[in-house]
Amino acid sequence: MVFAHDTELSLAAVVDLINTDDQGEERLTDPDVLAAFVARHRFSGRHERTEAELRAVRALRPRLRRIWEVDEDEVVEIVNALLRQGAALPQLVRHDDWPYHLHATPLDAPLADRMAVEAAMAMVDVVREGELRRLRICEFPDCGAVLVDLSKNRSRRFCDSGCGNRAAVNAYRARRAAQPRA
Repeated sequence: MVFAHDTELSLAAVVDLINTDDQGEERLTDPDVLAAFVARHRFSGRHERTEAELRAVRALRPRLRRIWEVDEDEVVEIVNALLRQGAALPQLVRHDDWPYHLHATPLDAPLADRMAVEAAMAMVDVVREGELRRLRICEFPDCGAVLVDLSKNRSRRFCDSGCGNRAAVNAYRARRAAQPRA
């Protein structure tokens, strides 16, 4: 494990959230899809299931994606702004079947605020560990999805959308095409 368990879960949720905007194709299409996202990533607390909440979560994505595109100093500016705007006050909590972990906003804070602060808290760990190079953009042509490389040797190059398989198939086909015909 590269980071604490809750940090890795938060990073996975951030990646998944950012990638719901798939090069202009909207995957968070309605409040029910957002509710499924919230359930899948086990966000606790207030969830209104409204169009306004959906718009607020969608508006968060570009701010989070920017973290993958800038240098460390600007990452810190973004993270600090998210923490300030969310009025973050880190506390250890235990709920459901989770062991103690950090929450930095009250459970009744708006969902988008809790998502922003949770993402920022995860990025605090990434910055403090000097591991920003683990935040990557998929190398498959025309993909653009973000990923977090949690492999030991920092070798992950492709997102979870099948790009690694497509790259392997393309490489295989290129090798086959380069071989002389018998």
